[in-house]
Amino acid sequence: MVELNSMEQLVINAMKELGATKDTSIKTADDIMKKCNRPKGMINNTLTSLVQKGIIKRVVREKASGYYII
Repeated sequence: MVELNSMEQLVINAMKELGATKDTSIKTADDIMKKCNRPKGMINNTLTSLVQKGIIKRVVREKASGYYII
């Protein structure tokens, strides 16, 4: 199991609460930011880190990228 820092854990918990657990229910960084009540830059950095660790997946879309837990 990969070690997560407190911010990564916060984002994962927010994604679970938002239901972003499969590719049919992806959430944007804005959705996650509102749920976490943290600055968008901090959320984006954390999402990038989680993608690199292989915990979440980024889906590129026309307007905004979406994320879900793998």
